[in-house]
Formats: sequence, C-alpha cells, structure tokens
Amino acid sequence: MRITRADLNRRWEISTLFALLAFGVLVAVDTNLKARSGLGAADIQGFALAAQYRLAAVAWSQPSLALQGGFALGFDYLFMPAYAASFFFSGILAREAFAPRPSRFRRLLTLLAAVPIAGAVLDAIENGLELWLLLNGGSDAMARLAYTISNAKMMAIYVGLVLLAGAFLARVQERQARKQAGL
Repeated sequence: MRITRADLNRRWEISTLFALLAFGVLVAVDTNLKARSGLGAADIQGFALAAQYRLAAVAWSQPSLALQGGFALGFDYLFMPAYAASFFFSGILAREAFAPRPSRFRRLLTLLAAVPIAGAVLDAIENGLELWLLLNGGSDAMARLAYTISNAKMMAIYVGLVLLAGAFLARVQERQARKQAGL
C-alpha cells in the first residue's frame, strides 16, 4: 500500500493534534488530581513498591478522587494510539526527508518509527498493572515490573519525541524548498 505525501502529512497533522489535545486533557486532570490529593496519576509511574500503591489507593479513597484517578488512567488509553500514530508518521516523514534513498540510515529510521508503537503497547500494559496494584495491592515484584515497563515506555516516547522534532524539521525544509522554487 502506498500513501501520498499529502496524505502522510495530513495523517501526521491530525494524529499530532489529537495527541496534543489528549495530552492537554491528561495534564489538566492530573494537575487537578494532584492538587486535591497530593498525588497525580503520573506520579505512580515512578512507584517501585507495592506499599506505594497502597498509599496511593488510600490517598484516592474518596469517591471523587478515585473517579478522577480512574479517568486519568482510562483516558490514557485514548492518548496511546494518538501519540503512537503521531510518532510513527513523524518517523516516516523524517525518513523521507533525511534518507530518501535506500541506506542503513533509512532502515534505521524505519525501525525507529516502530518504537513508539511498542511504547504504546508497553503503556497499556503499565496502566493495567498500575490499576491492578491500586485495586488489589499486589506484590513488590509486580510493582517493580510496572516500574520497569514504565521506564521502557518512556524510552520509546523519547525516541518518538526525537522523531517528532525530525518531522517538524522536515516540514520546515519542505516549505523552504517550495518557497524557493516559487521565487
């Protein structure tokens, strides 16, 4: 299946816009949750002990806080495909701009474009483990597993952010080339 440059750009723009909007909602919800309870959903990503999850469950024991924490964890599942798509399309845009012909660098960029997709899968697993730990307590081994998966997910997101920066540079380069061609 082939995709035109215009379609690729449009898909990148839409997925990036949706990811930014979803991220904004998550930040707003998490900021409010942290202000009300002293603990945000993003904070639990750094937990490596089951006792920390038990304390978080106590901090969110008020129904409105539990609902808000659950919403943050659940809404993240809408954010995952958006950022994965945005970063994937970013990788393809960067690849086409900076490695237009077959080369090792082109293969590397193609592989890197898939890393954020793996990161979104890890994010989904992480959220499931975190919810399990919040609701059931769990063990330190499970908490360490969630922490390890969270770190791997963050590495994939960092790769995605670099690809996003590459896509922005590619778009700037493309606009400058069109501008010069029109002169």
